[in-house]
Formats: sequence, structure tokens, C-alpha cells
Amino acid sequence: MKLLFIVDPLSTLIPGHDTTVALMSAAYRLGHVVWVTEIGQLQVHDSRAFAKMQQIALHLDQKPFYTVEQTHFGPLSAADAVWMRKDPPVDVDYLYATQILDLVNTGRMDGQQTLVLNNPAGLRNCNEKLYALHFPELTPETRVCRYRQDIFDFLDLHGSAVIKPLDGKGGEGIFQLSRTDRNLNAIIEMSTQYGRRHVIVQRYLSESRVGDKRILLLAGEPIGALLRVPREDDVRGNMAAGGRVVRTTLSDRERQICTTLAPRLLSDGHYFVGIDVIGDYLTEINVTSPTGICEINILDMVVLEETVTKWLEVQTSPALNLKNG
Repeated sequence: MKLLFIVDPLSTLIPGHDTTVALMSAAYRLGHVVWVTEIGQLQVHDSRAFAKMQQIALHLDQKPFYTVEQTHFGPLSAADAVWMRKDPPVDVDYLYATQILDLVNTGRMDGQQTLVLNNPAGLRNCNEKLYALHFPELTPETRVCRYRQDIFDFLDLHGSAVIKPLDGKGGEGIFQLSRTDRNLNAIIEMSTQYGRRHVIVQRYLSESRVGDKRILLLAGEPIGALLRVPREDDVRGNMAAGGRVVRTTLSDRERQICTTLAPRLLSDGHYFVGIDVIGDYLTEINVTSPTGICEINILDMVVLEETVTKWLEVQTSPALNLKNG
């Protein structure tokens, strides 16, 4: 296969932690061609998506972990699959990039199709915080709003809550709210930018002290999980916020959540997904650049990136229809 990864600058990626590096390394290790580019390099020529790309070799035991073998400019359709692995925020540039990716297969006359994952339209339409709210039977009590009194009303109903920005990642901007906190007004002002931005407010789940479970799904099926446990002095279990990872297994409830989500994920073109579960509740569906592979590999002594790459080998086979859908 020829695989194109749309990534953050390679110099910012961390081998042994970033799932993107693991996926690229597995592809290279299994004999595939690995190209990389950034969203700033994407272009449209005569209604076709193009980019300046670098073909790289990977060697994770060295610094830097890659060598650029050649650089060329060409259509994204030259790749068998395009991985959109740019980290959030999903800002205007990100949205424009997904619209360019809509054009990857435009005007092709060879009868082939390049698989883009996750689906560009799905990335645009499915905010990682709001997407979960399509499954009210799985999520805790939630309010999306921007005004202080609405947040106060929610707190009066539920006693304690967590407030999150709609475009955050890695635990950024997450606070636990309480009516007795003298910082409450300041937190709301900062989070909503004085009522100019919507936020998501969810009932605080005390089970979060035990941990926040990240479950990775491939084509709707769970392939691995880890438990992210917050520090004693923090409400957030995110690894980027200092949470520690613990080996875990899936409960019957968590398997039920995965089964419930699978049809919608596949219909929206989300093939590689990370969901977050606290206690019995789904809290987020991460579709942009889900992470966790490296940590699960260590905890479970597996090599999930090879599982994903071998799945991708099958999906890019001309005999299959997935990439045509």
C-alpha cells in the first residue's frame, strides 16, 4: 500500500506515545510506503486534491525517528488510503482541510477509490463532545449552553457538574463546578468567554475518581482499552493532564455501549475511534485522531498498530466495497 498520513509537524510527535507514529511505523515495518503531509500543504487543482508529500523511512530507536527519502507533489488519489491524523482543535483550517479531502476521488477514471479515514464529512459533522449526545440512553445528564444562569440552573438540579469546551482535547479547559466554589463565576466567564461560546456541562460522575476508560474501536469492534486514573489533586484523568494508565478489561455494559455505537459509527465513516466511558456512561466519541495504542500495547503486550494496518490492507483490496462507500 501507499499510505498518506496528514499529521502535525513530525518534530512534535513522540515515538512511544503518539498513536500516529505507531501507525506509520507499523505500515513501514509491514512493507508499505509511508507518505506524510500537513494540512497547510493541501491544495486543489482542477477540482482534485493535491499535496506536497514526503516519503519517509521510520526508525524509532533513533533521533529523529524518521528519514525523508524523497519529496514530491501529486494527487492524494495516488495513495491507497489517506489517514487524517491532525490533532484538534477542529478549527476553520481543519474544516477546510476536510472539504479538500472530499475531492480526493473526484474525476477518477481508473475505477479505483482511495479510502479516506475517518470520513471527511463525518469529521465535520461529528463534534467529539456533541456526537455522544445522539445516544441519550448512554450518556449522563448534559446541557449545552453559554449563559451563566443556565449553568446555575443545571447545578441546582444536579449538585455538581463538569464543564468542558466543545473544541478541547487532552483535558484542556475541564473544570468541576460547585455552587459553593468562590471561583464559580470566574470559571464560567472564562469557559464561555463571557457568554460568547457554548460549553458542555455534564453531571459530575463520582466514578471518575476510579478512572476514565478509553476504548479503541476498529470498524465498530473494540480492540483494546485502558483506564486513565486522575491524580489526587486533579479532576482529569487524561494522560496529557497527568493521569496514570492502568490495565483494564471491558464490562458487559461497555460492550453494550460499543455494540450500540457500531452501526452509527460505520454509517458516518468512522472506522478508527476512541470512546471515553466513566462508570456506566459514555462521555465522548473521539473521531479526529484517537490515541492510546502505545499505552495499551505495553499494558496488554499486544501490537495494535499492526492489527489496524492489516485491517487496512484488506479494506484497500480492489475486491472490497468499503472504500467505495
